[in-house]
Amino acid sequence: MAPMAPRKQYRGGVAVLTPRATDFPRWYQDVLAKAELAENGPVRGTMVIRPYGYAIWERMQADVDARIKAAGAVNAYFPLFIPESYLRREAEHIEGFSPELAVVTIGGGKELEEPVVVRPTSETIIGEYLAKWTQSYRDLPLLLNQWANVVRWELRPRLFLRSSEFLWQEGHTAHVDEADAAAYARRIALEVYRDFLTDVLAIPVFIGVKTRRERFAGATNTMTCEGMMGDGKALQMATSHELGQNFAHAFDIDFVGADGAQHLAWTTSWGSSTRMVGGLIMAHGDDNGLRIPPRLAPTQVVVLPVRDDETVVAKAREIGAALTDAGLRVQVDARPGLSFGRRVTDAEIKGIPVRVEVGPRDLAAGNVTLVRRDTSVKTPVPLAEAAGRVPALLDEVQAGLLAEALTLRESRTADVTTVADAAQAAQTGFARIPWRLVGEEGEALLAEEALTVRCLQTPDGEIPAAGVDPDDLVCLIARSY
Repeated sequence: MAPMAPRKQYRGGVAVLTPRATDFPRWYQDVLAKAELAENGPVRGTMVIRPYGYAIWERMQADVDARIKAAGAVNAYFPLFIPESYLRREAEHIEGFSPELAVVTIGGGKELEEPVVVRPTSETIIGEYLAKWTQSYRDLPLLLNQWANVVRWELRPRLFLRSSEFLWQEGHTAHVDEADAAAYARRIALEVYRDFLTDVLAIPVFIGVKTRRERFAGATNTMTCEGMMGDGKALQMATSHELGQNFAHAFDIDFVGADGAQHLAWTTSWGSSTRMVGGLIMAHGDDNGLRIPPRLAPTQVVVLPVRDDETVVAKAREIGAALTDAGLRVQVDARPGLSFGRRVTDAEIKGIPVRVEVGPRDLAAGNVTLVRRDTSVKTPVPLAEAAGRVPALLDEVQAGLLAEALTLRESRTADVTTVADAAQAAQTGFARIPWRLVGEEGEALLAEEALTVRCLQTPDGEIPAAGVDPDDLVCLIARSY
């Protein structure tokens, strides 16, 4: 089914959004359109990311990239086209991706000797080069990351959530032994993904491991960060995989060890994508549009002159300059010909965390008004204190969005003791239940109702250690995007 075109509604001449409670999918499409985030591309399943949407992605990319580099990985780039034979060298991998592959058979007007696949992920081609670059244990660990686009032919596309082409980062590493590979994959899951999602996106995530049924094709273990969206559904925000020696065996990634003998490497892969933009919208958005956490927001503060008056506009620009000098990302919206109400609505739809309203009456009293996007609370403050008050207010907005998301998650996560009760609870949120009461048979039954086990975790909500008895774990069940 093609994505729905947004329905325009108007109040006072200004376009507004479908209420979330009335029609969540329609609301999502409205936000994409009215916040100018993205549009459908000319080929089904593709998307055009508009400048504001891309600015949000760039902020995500910069923060995640810094965390990846802090974990020791370096960036590289590998080709978009992969020989089909590469994918066939790891049987489980090709089987898992076959339905989603885009295959090129003609190039330059001639049939190719070997079809090439437009990369759905890069384990195979990077595995080929890991093998070339690894000779000795001294070459390991080899820690690589690339920022790229990938293609997975999506049957039910949805902008940012499931599109045939999307942007992401994918990390690929090779290690001397299993323990080092497992520790690194876990570090990425926790220190890069979980911490970024929680501390920057203000989205609390359940973290755990995937079941055999949900594990990445070719992996021996998949760790996942699962967020709850505003409608109670789950969204897989990022994953980190231990690949064991499967790809090392298929691509001859071996090395001479300290003992002088030949050994196979142990590899990992891990990734996050523009799906995080969709998660941001659905986790924090309200009936007025986006609500962007200040640490992420391309524009943290918008300064709005109430009137198109030379004195008011000049003071607004002066305030904007002071806020910029304080290290904040600031926009002064003094667009002529647009009413104050329209500019307020634009700021709200785009989720700018704080706005500073500057009016002639305020200035006469020596004040300006600070408005929080998350709560809509307005606070008059002395003009001389505005630049000093805004940074603390941004911190409050960041903490407030995280607290609100945590409250929603707690209110919609139910502890249950039967598969039937789990299926019922998962209609509106997450169900938490001991894995021993579900098992693979129960998981298959839940799948018939479009419910999935999102992850397995320890009773205290952590990633289980290797070798832990699955019967000692709990699982989280939900509907998902």
